[in-house]
Amino acid sequence: MVIAIVLFIGTFAAAEGRGQVTNLPLPRFVSMKATEANIRRGPSLTHRIDWVYKQKDIPLQIIAEHGHWRRVRDRDGAGGWIHYSLLSGTRTVLVERDMLALRKTPTPDGQPEAHLELGVIARVEECELGWCRLSAGGYKGWAEKVFVWGVGTNEILE
Repeated sequence: MVIAIVLFIGTFAAAEGRGQVTNLPLPRFVSMKATEANIRRGPSLTHRIDWVYKQKDIPLQIIAEHGHWRRVRDRDGAGGWIHYSLLSGTRTVLVERDMLALRKTPTPDGQPEAHLELGVIARVEECELGWCRLSAGGYKGWAEKVFVWGVGTNEILE
């Protein structure tokens, strides 16, 4: 029984490392391409739907792969299996601080361009070690990484 469980887990992916299907890093962030997507208990259409995501562009973290299916989790740690065609490589983040300043420069004293409300989904343009340049609602600016969810702490994006 224990051997079967170990083999079952091993068919999806290693906890940290690379996906067995795409050879891309795991875990990694993506966003929802679709406006609605079923989240299933397992990686096939025969598995039960646990819930439905209804937010386009929401950031998700892929934690496993199996065929055309990706196991994802959201900001709250909830997740399940979703068909890869419903996901996008476009990077977005979820704002986790109310009235988060988008600054002209990636410094704490940079001039604010705009403020984002808690829960806003913003598109990632680039990231440095502690900051990401975001766009939302026609505004662009730099925000501290610690106040958004959807990028890794040490992740750099150009």
